[in-house]
Amino acid sequence: MSERPKTPLLDTVDTPADLRKLKQEQLRQLSDELRAEMIDAVGTTGGHLGSGLGVVELTTAIHYVFDTPTDKLIWDVGHQCYPHKILTGRRDRIRTLRQGGGLSGFTKRAESEYDPFGAAHSSTSISAALGFAMANKMQGKPGRGIAVIGDGAMSAGMAYEAMNNAEQAGNRLVVILNDNDMSIAPPVGGLSAYLARMVSSSEYLGLRSMASRIAKKLGRRVWGGLEKAEEYARGMVTGGTMFEELGFYYVGPIDGHNLDHLIPVLENVRDSEQGPVLIHVVTKKGKGYAPAENSADKYHGVAKFDVVTGEQKKSSGGPPAYQNVFGETLAKLANDDPRICAITAAMPSGTGVDKFAKAHPDKAFDVGIAEQHGVTFAAGLAAEGMRPFAAIYSTFLQRAYDQVVHDVAIQNLPVRFAIDRAGLVGADGCTHAGSFDITYLATLPNMVVMAAADEAELAHMTYTAAEYDDGPIAFRYPRGAGTGVEIPETLEKLEIGKGRIVREGTKVAILSLGARLEEAKKAADQLEAKGLSTTVADMRFAKPLDTALIEKLMRSHEVVVTIEEGAIGGLGAHVLTYASDEGLTDTGLKVRTMRLPDIFQDQDDPAKQYDEAGLNAPHIVDTVLGALRHNSAGVEEARA
Repeated sequence: MSERPKTPLLDTVDTPADLRKLKQEQLRQLSDELRAEMIDAVGTTGGHLGSGLGVVELTTAIHYVFDTPTDKLIWDVGHQCYPHKILTGRRDRIRTLRQGGGLSGFTKRAESEYDPFGAAHSSTSISAALGFAMANKMQGKPGRGIAVIGDGAMSAGMAYEAMNNAEQAGNRLVVILNDNDMSIAPPVGGLSAYLARMVSSSEYLGLRSMASRIAKKLGRRVWGGLEKAEEYARGMVTGGTMFEELGFYYVGPIDGHNLDHLIPVLENVRDSEQGPVLIHVVTKKGKGYAPAENSADKYHGVAKFDVVTGEQKKSSGGPPAYQNVFGETLAKLANDDPRICAITAAMPSGTGVDKFAKAHPDKAFDVGIAEQHGVTFAAGLAAEGMRPFAAIYSTFLQRAYDQVVHDVAIQNLPVRFAIDRAGLVGADGCTHAGSFDITYLATLPNMVVMAAADEAELAHMTYTAAEYDDGPIAFRYPRGAGTGVEIPETLEKLEIGKGRIVREGTKVAILSLGARLEEAKKAADQLEAKGLSTTVADMRFAKPLDTALIEKLMRSHEVVVTIEEGAIGGLGAHVLTYASDEGLTDTGLKVRTMRLPDIFQDQDDPAKQYDEAGLNAPHIVDTVLGALRHNSAGVEEARA
């Protein structure tokens, strides 16, 4: 007799309140349905897959046990939050993930009350959860702060800074360490699950509390000795002594996919007066989907894919990605220069350092999610005569700005900053956009700042940086594929602070920095068609400026337009400052600056993002015509 098909449970759950109406024995089925829904959704949209698959049971258990949204659940980084979004009223929109006008690929306060804190950068969850916990405690309001943080994010110093200040929060703070790399604990089993339940139980904690009160009455020395003895005894069988030293009560490790293990422990912690507590769960990235489990990267980030086969629908052929151009160029340069080395902060493939590492494994360093350390490490290498390249996404270099200023720029050390993901980044949205690096680097004394217009220019700039020993130097380049230009075998050492004329004109000058050069050339074609002779210059350098070129173009053209993929304060601001200081605008010259708008742009297709930003060829044309106070119908007057 065939088994009766189970009634779908996920259809009955719109919010965690609905989830908590289910019986515990129904949660396994719900988790299976949740995993299938997430796989199907990401197959449609692309996005982060493996990390979300690894926390399906954990997500279910947390929302089942804790009173969200009164208890504030914060996912560190947030790329594992898709199951959370499905369970918190957003299932009907889950196939809009990372699309224009759709759901963010990370947690976002504006989306839901169940996203109390936005996250996309690592290692912020414990600090934020501590803030929520202490705010509720001081105001006499209910609610805990619950931080879910991965073992990779736990490697960053900020996590430990937060833990070192967490004791006052008491049982208001719960940290769940999601260990999905087996980097902290050995494999878990029945004994560890039993121990976790035991040490989190009310009976154990009650006896522990009573014993501590008695011991304290006997004197500080007795209490201190007993406390240490108990701590290390538990640490020997369960691990976690380091966390105990930071003031946390450690529970674990436990199997993060076994709901029968997870739920009793979470309930014990919820009902306990002990705290703050760190619960160590071990999960498997990509769990429950064979193509992800069998992939080396566990399908961390994927394009749209066939759910049945797991085959990703990536475009084939075409120009190489900028990060690969950088990595391969640097590897070739290091063949002839033993001083070259590379540092990445947990992004070897994302930055192309993996290509360098294959050729020079002893000179490639992945420091983990520790950009501050990575930059100062590079400074130490430079001070001792090496030629270090710190390859870090623009958005992540922000995390190490003090080190860039204090440890590199002030000491004028020749650290080379390879700044990936410069400009807008499409589906990852504002949290990962490289909007600010021109501004925050070009303002620093001693710093050289370059921007590559195409992959050949990136190769030249990598070589130029390798040969530059007079101080810090940075070069930025966008996400994605190049323009298809050929990279010459013999690279050019660029003259510092010198741009190049791409095409000559007489009336309009477009000063382009970085990858908007192709749009600038398209705009020049359109302006020429309107009778407006146009010069296009690839400035190459935001600092130092090519002042001779700027002065020449300003004195010989009626309109000068700067364009860059960065926020206000970059090339345009520096050009205007120079022009003002030199009196170049006193003659009626019309200068306009084009840059990213003063907003945080949401995720969308990159071309649409640049349309929204007003940085494509038609916008350049409109800017020029506006400066000339002409519309399309009045071009004849301009010709006269």
